[in-house]
Amino acid sequence: MTLTREQVEDTALGILTRFGLADLSMRRLARELDVQVGALYWHVKNKQELLVGVAARLLRGVEADTPTLEGAGAREVIAHLARGIRTALVSVPDSAEVVRVAQSLQSEALTPLNRLRSLLEAAGIENAAWAQHLVMNHVLGSIAATQEAARLATVDPAAATNPLGDDAFEWGLRVILDGLFGKAAPAEGLAGGP
Repeated sequence: MTLTREQVEDTALGILTRFGLADLSMRRLARELDVQVGALYWHVKNKQELLVGVAARLLRGVEADTPTLEGAGAREVIAHLARGIRTALVSVPDSAEVVRVAQSLQSEALTPLNRLRSLLEAAGIENAAWAQHLVMNHVLGSIAATQEAARLATVDPAAATNPLGDDAFEWGLRVILDGLFGKAAPAEGLAGGP
């Protein structure tokens, strides 16, 4: 059987999902694929390129149910996209870190992030790149906090409550979007705060 880049990325995603980023090494990946480490470098230049591919896979399909600007306002589409990114990543250990690395290395490979920036530009948001950075920091920070709380709960069940869960994410998203677009009417579907 011939090894493909898709197999390499799928296996890397499997390792990430089961064990986390600390266990995703090129040696471990080669062992899982039953190949020599050098065989991996025919498909990816290095671990950073591998992480970009894994991040793109994690985000694949996020936009499938995102409304268009013709069907909804920019604020609603951006909120929907931010929620979709969070949903796609939150169950995969260390996914926020993987996306952060990929975003810094090759952001053009991450379609939903590019769409987010395009939406902000189309809405006339000044400094759309900064706004994209702000929204993504909130999304990825929320994911990291949720994952850390879950890890802590496995060690200390008494610490199982996560004060930075879904409600905190929605509140932060509303605050960011209020800052970018002006205060929203309650009917827009963003959860209220405390």
